[in-house]
Amino acid sequence: MTDQHDNDLPDTLHADIAQAAPSPDNFDEDNRLRPEFVRRITKSLEQGNGEQAYELVEPLHPADIADLFELVDKEYRPLLASALSDLMGADVLAEINDYVREDIIDFLPAEQVADFAGQLETDDAVAIIEDLDDQDQQAVLAELDAEDRAAIESALSYPEESAGRLMQRDLVAVPEHMAVGQLIDYLREHKELTTEFWEIFVVDPSHKPIGACQLSWIMRTPREVTLGDVMKRDQTLIPVDMDQEEVALRFQKYGLISAAVVDENGRLVGQVTVDDIIHIVQEEAGEDILRLSGAGEGDINEPIRDSYSSRVRWLIANLGTALVASFIIAMFGGAIEKLVALAVLMPIVASIGGNAGTQTMAVAVRALAMNQLTRSNTRRIVLRELRVALLNGVTVALLTGMGTAAVFGDVMLGVVIALAILINIIVAGMAGVLVPVTLERMDQDPAVASSVFVTMITDSMGFFAFLGLAVASGLVG
Repeated sequence: MTDQHDNDLPDTLHADIAQAAPSPDNFDEDNRLRPEFVRRITKSLEQGNGEQAYELVEPLHPADIADLFELVDKEYRPLLASALSDLMGADVLAEINDYVREDIIDFLPAEQVADFAGQLETDDAVAIIEDLDDQDQQAVLAELDAEDRAAIESALSYPEESAGRLMQRDLVAVPEHMAVGQLIDYLREHKELTTEFWEIFVVDPSHKPIGACQLSWIMRTPREVTLGDVMKRDQTLIPVDMDQEEVALRFQKYGLISAAVVDENGRLVGQVTVDDIIHIVQEEAGEDILRLSGAGEGDINEPIRDSYSSRVRWLIANLGTALVASFIIAMFGGAIEKLVALAVLMPIVASIGGNAGTQTMAVAVRALAMNQLTRSNTRRIVLRELRVALLNGVTVALLTGMGTAAVFGDVMLGVVIALAILINIIVAGMAGVLVPVTLERMDQDPAVASSVFVTMITDSMGFFAFLGLAVASGLVG
């Protein structure tokens, strides 16, 4: 039986619903494209059968088509783009990984890229164009109509990863003297207005935002009530040059769905919406984790040369800091020669200290990124981590000390390694907090260099404490 309400749906909505329901045979239990499906498409491309590839891909959602481009080998991407023709739309291009998109755009003519950019929201269009080299950028911009070109050039004038790059220019802004009924009529009559929005921004004569009205309020308010009586005057305004990470934090802190973006004079120039923020949160979180490991951008589609360049410099830096630990070991070379057990046990002290430092560092970097660790509570957080390190140190030291005494039959050796581990875990806890905080105070990204310094401190202190205590206790003469 067909629901009458279904018959009232627009044809385009029926098409969207059908497209959003992919064939289960092409997807695994995690809603990922099956390898067999990808191989079938690849084989079609190899055989020059673009029509078959088109038929296979046609039922897919644009996001799944974007995934397909990332799954096929680089040499097949231009062939796939050519075979898909009208399926290769702006919504697909906006979803594709940045590096993969560069490969595809290099194959597409400038007028087609411009056509895609003109179909997208300004922020998505900017994301596509900003990665092009200057010559290709100018070629694409020249193909855009004057209004779109002006909007994109304006966005490109703002710093990367700023609210100006992130914001959408399309919004609805009206004066506060307008009545609810007039607003509804205005929205219905002006077809050129954006069709996707959650809030109506209310502005004064100089176009400065003075309030906002949610659509739910508009729908439930009598027509004769003016917007000035129903709007929310207290709103979160985003400066156009604010870093996108700070924008995301404000959305999270205040539970925003959209927010007005203002220029240096306080005039409304755009809006940021929560769908953009979701991408930013994911991007920033992944970026911090990768920086902690020194893996650069960490994108599996990144060119090998770029991956090599970003990773090798941190490995060289680690080599330099490792020499400090090696120098400390060399200082106690004679003691190690006399008691082989010291060489056996040294890695345990360094490894446990390193893991403890990494735990604390990860917590501190995250707290700094989330604005949970500030100048106001640094002392309290440091003392908290000191107590945690002390508890962890005592627990691990007792277990290691008793185990060492039992295995080697030497109580003093057990005491020495227990004290060394306790000292190293406490130092690791302090370094895990103080190194990121110090870097942040110096306006350096704590996620980039913290791991190098924390590893150096824990390794060096671990070896120095263990070997120094061994000599001081008389274990070796």
